[in-house]
Amino acid sequence: MKKTVLTGIKPTGRIHLGNYIGAIKPALELAAEEDPVYFVADYHGLTKIQDAEQMKDLSYGIAATWLALGLDPSTSIFYRQSDVPEIFELSWILACFSSKGLMNRAHAYKAIVDQNRETGREIDDGVNMGLFTYPILMASDILLFQSDLVPVGKDQIQHVEIARDLADTFNRQFGETFKLPDYVVKEESAVIPGLDGRKMSKSYHNTIPIFEEPEKLKKLINKIKTDSTKPHEAKDPDDSTVFALYREFASQDEVSKMRDRFENGIGWGEAKKELFEAMNHVLEEPRRKYKYYMENREELDRILAEGAGKARAKAKPLLNEVKQKIGIKA
Repeated sequence: MKKTVLTGIKPTGRIHLGNYIGAIKPALELAAEEDPVYFVADYHGLTKIQDAEQMKDLSYGIAATWLALGLDPSTSIFYRQSDVPEIFELSWILACFSSKGLMNRAHAYKAIVDQNRETGREIDDGVNMGLFTYPILMASDILLFQSDLVPVGKDQIQHVEIARDLADTFNRQFGETFKLPDYVVKEESAVIPGLDGRKMSKSYHNTIPIFEEPEKLKKLINKIKTDSTKPHEAKDPDDSTVFALYREFASQDEVSKMRDRFENGIGWGEAKKELFEAMNHVLEEPRRKYKYYMENREELDRILAEGAGKARAKAKPLLNEVKQKIGIKA
């Protein structure tokens, strides 16, 4: 039997290569063999984006990105999170079975607490309840569709583990109800390096937007931090941001040849030129499709509405089962 693969992207900024390589690309690859579920995680984005026009624009951008990169809404479930109220009803139910201690250990919350301690602020300064309970809503996203596999970046593994914990807690009290999901991490690209060599993140301002125009893309690639080795000197491909990104856009044969060129002393300028050409070749058509969808938002609304209908039809039977087990009228 095919497995259900679920992936959501939240609208908190322009989609960059880290989002594509860490989540979107693996999810689309798995979709070829499994039953895919994709969504625009707009309510997750509300923890950071609280401007109406910005939220609307970024949410459409996520939807357009999925479609431009190859998502087929006719063979998958593709929806906007806010269009599926069952998710939020289950989130409250799961919250009542979640300990505060479990939420205290969530990475995003702990990171803010640690930062506040270092700067002498109140422990919970800047923490809204949406951010604190974020893992519960994500668990609801995952569990409501009986997801088997959740492609994530390495820093998102904990969210799947929390979903498993909540599912197990409920199952032990009320009988087998939820599947226990597994995460999928593409190990060789588990942490995508940014322009400065650190993890690619909007927080570090070191990202490469995936649909950047060619000239701007070339300029960003030329900003990638490299070491001081000279053109004729051997370079370690496994310690290179340029090679790590090239590997995601080139064929296996091209990657093998590029590895040899690194070990035999390719110049950084030439390596960046090869990276640009590989990336631009792969992204040229998706860039065109992205522009089309962003200029035809009524088509995005239609596709998302149809997807929400399929999502709700799949979600309602399980939610009704959960409500009956806890003594709430379904």
